[in-house]
Amino acid sequence: MGVELEALFTNALGLQAPWVVENVKLNTTDRRIDFEIGCQGAGLACPACGAAAQPIHDRLLRSWRHLDFFQFETWLHCEVPRIACSDCGKTTQMLVPWARPGSGFTAAFEAFALALCRDLPVSQAAALLRCSDKQLWRRIEFYVEQARAQERFTDVRTVGIDETSVRRGQNYITVVHDLDAKRLLFATEGR
Repeated sequence: MGVELEALFTNALGLQAPWVVENVKLNTTDRRIDFEIGCQGAGLACPACGAAAQPIHDRLLRSWRHLDFFQFETWLHCEVPRIACSDCGKTTQMLVPWARPGSGFTAAFEAFALALCRDLPVSQAAALLRCSDKQLWRRIEFYVEQARAQERFTDVRTVGIDETSVRRGQNYITVVHDLDAKRLLFATEGR
């Protein structure tokens, strides 16, 4: 494929220097597009301390699921550089601008998946996205934990605690509500 195509997809993915699309592999049989992204730079800033012009120690291949292009399942692949810093002495992997560390999904894919999960059962959202519901549950748990960590309950004055049966038998949940704001503060299985 021509240089123009890689430049077009570099712009479509919103990549900025030093990141560029180096190769595009289109598989019409499997309805899949694979983008190989490269980091073009010899001396990069240390992700740990910010020291400029540090040498690349090595590169580790990583892959992320992205939003579909043209109804084709899309994957980003990149040999992500690890920087050997002479200032702080650490060897640290660079952060990629399109995904959070360890995610396996791009930020755009995660955002779309979470928006779907707000309005659909997780199993239906997973079927639409062609991924497992377990992968979506992991993302939901990650962002719920982050949101819960930012919660402040200093303005709560009146709480209500209730135990209710989930279904017939001895399966109960306990819920704690802020009665003034009419919102759920906490829920857990059991009494």
